[in-house]
Amino acid sequence: MNVISKKAIVDFIKKHPVSKSSLESWYYETCHDNWKTTMDIKKKYPTASFLKDNMVIFNISGNKYRLVVKLAYHTQRVFIKWIGTHSEYDKKIF
Repeated sequence: MNVISKKAIVDFIKKHPVSKSSLESWYYETCHDNWKTTMDIKKKYPTASFLKDNMVIFNISGNKYRLVVKLAYHTQRVFIKWIGTHSEYDKKIF
């Protein structure tokens, strides 16, 4: 998968350094995966949640943070839409 954009992860880590290992692991694993369906994601990330329009929510650092992405399976791209704390996520509407 091609993750767009790593800059969002780097910027978030600067504000929340404790998220570094979890986000870097997610990034590395995602870049080396080849997701074709939601089941491919569920195998590796059983707590991932799926929304309409190929949006996926990942729990990061034991659900302390949330990572929201939009998938384009046909082009193998993962677009980072938002990263934040769980409490910030609770205020968002996707």
